[in-house]
Amino acid sequence: MKAFLKNTWKHRAHVIMALPVFLILFFIMYVPMAGLVMAFKSFDYSKGIWGSPWAGLDNFKFLITSKNIFINMTTNTLMYYVIFTAVGTFLNVVLAIAIDQFVFKRVAKTMQTLMIIPVFISYAAVQFIVYAFISTDTGILNNTLGMNIRFYSQAGYWPLILTVVKIWNSVGYGSVLYMSVLAGIDTELYEAAEIDGANKWQRIIHITVPALIPMITVMLLLSVGSVMRSDTGLFYQVTRNSGTLYSTTQVIDSYVLNAIFKNSNFGFVAATSLFQSVVGLLLMLFANGMVRKIAPENALF
Repeated sequence: MKAFLKNTWKHRAHVIMALPVFLILFFIMYVPMAGLVMAFKSFDYSKGIWGSPWAGLDNFKFLITSKNIFINMTTNTLMYYVIFTAVGTFLNVVLAIAIDQFVFKRVAKTMQTLMIIPVFISYAAVQFIVYAFISTDTGILNNTLGMNIRFYSQAGYWPLILTVVKIWNSVGYGSVLYMSVLAGIDTELYEAAEIDGANKWQRIIHITVPALIPMITVMLLLSVGSVMRSDTGLFYQVTRNSGTLYSTTQVIDSYVLNAIFKNSNFGFVAATSLFQSVVGLLLMLFANGMVRKIAPENALF
């Protein structure tokens, strides 16, 4: 304790600078965590959180005992996480390298700016863009290509549709982070490789890609913590919450949102959120442990 106080006093200037941020994080992110007690209560508006009767694990039982629904939405959640992470990471890296290697730098910067725009478009607006393409009566695909497919009543098409929408919305912004890493690579490495006879592809494979691996690893580790979470706007609004699509579009978050609107069971919602967080934490600890064994320098902690 004495050593802690001594070090705190020694670095008091840094502590004072960090204190406002610490307090903001504490009151915004940690104090509300006390509300997780709702996961173990039968919430009653008239009695409040602390006055509501205890329900034990009933809220968790309700989540897990809805066997077919639970298995379906959990499978969909994991499936979309894998697809979005794998495809998104690959395209982020490819796009970052392509822009970095682009000869016309001004054009590359313009492209970079344009690619970021979709992330600022709300899914409330994106759903109308998607509808304009796949609507049965007025959609561009059905009218222009003569496909005559009822997309909003056929669940099999939606894994592809949602993947395309997600990639369109996020890849441009995601590539920016990798571009910042590429900007820090010493140009002398490329010059030395070129002198040694390495062509452009060889320089990318042996210099560019290895430089990106630590950042890719960190981003994947951070994403594992959200493995049980999904983009509610994507799965609820873009699909227009169509019940006929639930077999391939219902994820845990959209199921919870429906539960709130239908019966306002906040104890169940809190239980589901706690379940997602615990599973995400355990998976992140496991993934970080594996990375620490294989490549300790790339682990988060």
